[in-house]
Amino acid sequence: MGSLKNKFVILFIFFLTGCSSVPSNTANSCSIFNERYLWYKYAKKTEQKWGTPIYIQLAIIKMESDFDWLAKPARQKIFKVIPYKRPSSSFGYSQAVKGTWEQYKKETGNKLATRARFKDSVDFIGWYTSKSETILKISKQDAFKQYLAYHEGWGNFKHYKKNKKVIGLAKKVEKQSNIYKKQLLSCSNSLNKNKYIIF
Repeated sequence: MGSLKNKFVILFIFFLTGCSSVPSNTANSCSIFNERYLWYKYAKKTEQKWGTPIYIQLAIIKMESDFDWLAKPARQKIFKVIPYKRPSSSFGYSQAVKGTWEQYKKETGNKLATRARFKDSVDFIGWYTSKSETILKISKQDAFKQYLAYHEGWGNFKHYKKNKKVIGLAKKVEKQSNIYKKQLLSCSNSLNKNKYIIF
């Protein structure tokens, strides 16, 4: 019985590690999806559900966590040496904060959603960008302004022009989304042919 239990634990850890490790080349959308085919299914489902392009989903995650499922903001330091608290509750692929994540779960009914799961993270991004379109009239195709709203929040979006650092980040997201978009044109047909995995 003990041996069976140990094997189960090992298999579980192997499965968790395999599904959650960072892809080898996060700058290439085709490489990401070739390594994590289920991720393509989840991102495509989000695009169909919320209308948020796959390449924008990926660009936001790239900027926020670089596809690290356990990503957290670096701790602040006292006297530049002593570790202190983190600046926010951001966590996971999407770096969603606790309050907004709870709002997402409540509004979508996805009560078991976790920020450390890619499937839930892209659905969250789809939900958030869809609300940004409704609240702020930002097109879901506009990676630059969508990221500004994502980073600053719907209430602070109108002040973004005063924040040059955030504008710089949004430009990087826009550039990365265009790169991902071009890459997907070369591999989307082959990805769509792989229908042996059901989601």
